[in-house]
Amino acid sequence: MPTTLPDQNVVEEEWDYLIVLDACRYDFFEELHGEYFDGRLEKRRSPGSATPEWAAKTFTGTADLTYLSANPFINSLGIPLNELKWGASCDYEWAAADHITEVVDLWRDAWDDDLGAVVPGAVTAAARDRIDEEHGEDGMVVHYLQPHAPYLRRGRGRKLKHIRSGIIEPGGTEPTDDGLPVLGDLRQRVERRLGRSQLAMMIGMLVELDPASVFDVGSRGLRETIETYYEENLRLALEAAADLAADLEGRIVVTSDHGEAFGEQDVWEHHVETHIPPLVDVPWLVLD
Repeated sequence: MPTTLPDQNVVEEEWDYLIVLDACRYDFFEELHGEYFDGRLEKRRSPGSATPEWAAKTFTGTADLTYLSANPFINSLGIPLNELKWGASCDYEWAAADHITEVVDLWRDAWDDDLGAVVPGAVTAAARDRIDEEHGEDGMVVHYLQPHAPYLRRGRGRKLKHIRSGIIEPGGTEPTDDGLPVLGDLRQRVERRLGRSQLAMMIGMLVELDPASVFDVGSRGLRETIETYYEENLRLALEAAADLAADLEGRIVVTSDHGEAFGEQDVWEHHVETHIPPLVDVPWLVLD
């Protein structure tokens, strides 16, 4: 008989610091975490298969937290998810500012324009600056963007760049600086034609890669290439998070909001309300 996974239940658990690795699959974390952390690892079931769904279903009341967020969907601006122009693709009338006491917008203030992301070292530095300051009675969340794409050594974050610009300037558009079409418009055209097909999801993943990656895809195939790039991103996040954890005191938990799919059940990347194991099986590591 299959074993039912315990739910993640972030709000109900006891912790002082919660480290969130965005889009971290359980199986990759299980294999690698021992090189960076000592602790007790469990597999938990996330309430969501993408950040907007996870956030809306996790923080349903009011939490007295300090939340350092490298993900634009969790922000201090008070804009409901269903009103964001870029990327949320959901009907959730949820805004972080209505449910979390303090959100620190690392997605805005620590953004790397060249990479189209917040790099792990910037998150660690920002969290370290806040350790000795007062924070919410319920603790502090440190939300790293990686291993979520863009793959920092393999391309630029075109999708996240447009999600971010759409939040800062709701309703606006911004041309890319590399001569490519505006990604949001491109994705909308692809989705209208192909729907939520496997091909549409694969194109959405490929558009994030550096053109040189075509040689890896051609020689290894898409799945093996993406898994290799994903592991590189995860190692960068684990190294930065372990560096931070060494400075923290109290109960520290490392987890994820959701996972990432590499073609399982014809799903790539991650999407709201797509509750397959690669997307909802997440780590829950209590550090020693």
